[in-house]
Amino acid sequence: MEELEQGLLMQPWAWLPLAENSLLVKAYITKQGYALLVSDLQQVWHEQVDASVVSHRAKELNKRLTAPPAAFLCHLDDLLRPLLKDTACPGKATFSCDRVDEAMILRVQSELSGLPFYWNFHCILANPSLVSQHLIRPLMGMSLALQCQGRELATLLQMKDLEIQDYQESGAVLSRDRLKTEPFEENSFLEQFMVENLYVAVTRQEIQVRQEHQGTGDPQPSSSTSPQGTENQLLSQPEEPVSSAPSLPVTEKHPTGPSGPVKRPQLSKVKRKKLRGLFS
Repeated sequence: MEELEQGLLMQPWAWLPLAENSLLVKAYITKQGYALLVSDLQQVWHEQVDASVVSHRAKELNKRLTAPPAAFLCHLDDLLRPLLKDTACPGKATFSCDRVDEAMILRVQSELSGLPFYWNFHCILANPSLVSQHLIRPLMGMSLALQCQGRELATLLQMKDLEIQDYQESGAVLSRDRLKTEPFEENSFLEQFMVENLYVAVTRQEIQVRQEHQGTGDPQPSSSTSPQGTENQLLSQPEEPVSSAPSLPVTEKHPTGPSGPVKRPQLSKVKRKKLRGLFS
């Protein structure tokens, strides 16, 4: 079972499109059993079983099929892999889900050896530690990694500006005006793309949607929508700084003279920062 837990942790989340909605799913299947996590962005369900449970359930659902548990597990892996790995190969199974109290049953229907094959994943609510391990901590780690990468890219751009400035001071001239770029301003960049600002923008939008639906008396939309719908909502928001987010100082710009070219601002040497660990 420890192998299943570690293997599941290493698997990425993927969208499983269903007729009624879409679910986030991650799974790890071996010849000894499988582990599965399912989420609708409101709750998370989990199932982990060994080969003996697979054998018993397969006999109940597929009385005409006789095969060892490893064969059923291999077939389940073949059905889920194209969906979870986002491959171009079309899926060979039909998925649906039912909710019973706090449990979720994810149903699979396909064919095996020319006969109908049925499988039900019986998922129960995941405990908070499991949700933290597979969702919260990885998301926080990814956020910190993106911040570090953004700072590294800002440092690299500033070094490139210094390199261009050195070429210009040595008499180098661009052969194509369209290649000319303005000096990179780190403060302006961070004002627009700091993770804190994005977090506030996303949460503010969700609150506004809820308030609008409460005002009209319409039921609140389920958050188990497709990723495309969520992206469209975020992209439709006006690009303006969030007032509740901490503002950063903007580098003062020098006015442009009416008859002379704009003097390129002097850029100071930037010391590269050492990357930190995700959870340090």
